[in-house]
Amino acid sequence: MLYGIAAATTALLLAAVLAALLRTPALRLGLVQRRRARPVPVVGGVAVVAAVCLVAGAGDWTGAAPLGSGVGELLLAGVAVAALGLVGDVWRLKTRFLVAGAAVAAACVVPYDETGAPAGILAVLWIALVAATFRGLDHADGLAGTVGVLTAFGVAGCAAAEVMDGLAVLLSVLAAALTGFLMHNWHPARVALGSCGSLFTGFVLASAAVFSRTGYDLASSAGVLFALGAVPVADAVLVLLSRRLAGRPLRRTGPDHLAHRLRRLGLTSPGATVVLGAGAFAALLVGVLVHTGWAGRNALVWVVGGAIAVVLGLLRIPAYGSRRAQVYGPRRQPEIYVRPPRRPTSSSQVRTHSHVRNA
Repeated sequence: MLYGIAAATTALLLAAVLAALLRTPALRLGLVQRRRARPVPVVGGVAVVAAVCLVAGAGDWTGAAPLGSGVGELLLAGVAVAALGLVGDVWRLKTRFLVAGAAVAAACVVPYDETGAPAGILAVLWIALVAATFRGLDHADGLAGTVGVLTAFGVAGCAAAEVMDGLAVLLSVLAAALTGFLMHNWHPARVALGSCGSLFTGFVLASAAVFSRTGYDLASSAGVLFALGAVPVADAVLVLLSRRLAGRPLRRTGPDHLAHRLRRLGLTSPGATVVLGAGAFAALLVGVLVHTGWAGRNALVWVVGGAIAVVLGLLRIPAYGSRRAQVYGPRRQPEIYVRPPRRPTSSSQVRTHSHVRNA
């Protein structure tokens, strides 16, 4: 118990300090992304990954909190995915290469002997999908970190119910590191996760969720896994549908995510993050209750139905084109004022004008 508190506190402070120290070098090197015309360094993920590896590795090395069989390999695979994401941040790799790398790493950690080959392949695809969707959440201040912290606690609850103590410790350390990162990522964000941190977070959370559901039937596992990742997946589905219906290339970015559309409804950036965090918490709660047997599988239908309703509802909000035209309507053309000619007021001016007309 005392070690868990000390480990979480250390990870939180270490991530916060590293994120602050790495901010200035990242600005000088140009490792930034643009958010409303302001540069935000994308080195927060490096701080999170370093904090998680140092704290979790120290616990495993000293024997105070051993990670156990499979969890160490999961962490190493997550570090490999984070390294690929860092390369993507520096050299702007295309999304398909990052997703392919996450899928290869997932294929190395999925326990096929317990899941079977077909379910194992589906698990690989799910892990790669969640990693990519967490990368999509990093566009908004505080969103990826908030959803990541909540998801880490939810999946840790599932792991603890299965007596996977090493996995629960790893997820607790990740939640603490993300909390330290959020000190610099809350609106207005001074540091972002980048592909490095977002891919690492999504990969570790999705892999841990798959480990927790190993041994359960495929149908219920699919429902629980969806509940544990409802907000990132709903965001990705909304973006794909929106771009497809608009005839827009899928790889072309735009203000079409959940947070963008909530802000168009009048919410502030922190308000949109809080609303989406509340939605993630509700879905996670249902998933944990179903996993632990405190709720029936029918409760998962509410999560799926709620996600579909949200996606279809927000899909009706315009996402492309001029923001001013969508909020205030089309711009009115300015009226041209033509000044009338001055009428002569003095007798000399009257005579002059008469002389000109007679000529």
